[in-house]
Amino acid sequence: MADSLDVLGTLKVAYTIYTLLIISLFAWFAYSVNAKHKPKGIVRIPFYGYIALLVFVGVSIHILTFNKVPWVEMDLKRDDIKADKVFHISVADHKFKFPQERLFIECGQKALFEVESKDLTYGFGLFRQDGTMVFQMQVVPGSRNDLLWQFHKNGVYDVRSTEYSGPKGARMFVKNVVEVRGCDVSEKS
Repeated sequence: MADSLDVLGTLKVAYTIYTLLIISLFAWFAYSVNAKHKPKGIVRIPFYGYIALLVFVGVSIHILTFNKVPWVEMDLKRDDIKADKVFHISVADHKFKFPQERLFIECGQKALFEVESKDLTYGFGLFRQDGTMVFQMQVVPGSRNDLLWQFHKNGVYDVRSTEYSGPKGARMFVKNVVEVRGCDVSEKS
């Protein structure tokens, strides 16, 4: 499974280039509209060919990255996957309640986070020590709220609410609650 930071870095480059190509299309169009002489009919063929190229490149980016986003493959095969560890977490009155003080996960294990809200809609996000997000989900009362994740790097992670649940929601932060160990690679600090 690819790491979300690696995928994000690659997508930043791909989408920056793609955005510059689209901006160049607008510049081309603006130049054509403001030209002192009327463009000949043949200019339209390259213009629409360029649009077709942009559509092709945009669709290609999505097809090539379809299974590179870390959680997509597991979500597609979710019914056939059995979690190695299940953590039942509840949320009420703007507080997370974990089954133990620290949740330990061995490298490569599939962990299922089942989060139940007793009162409001909250978010459940797992964050690296540098503040970047590993994953997040919305936690709605009365609904099934679970997320399956497989870890491939050692690290200690924080949990915070990623949904607005009133002014108290900003303080929903639990430091160093999930620890992954046994991997050859560690998260960068």
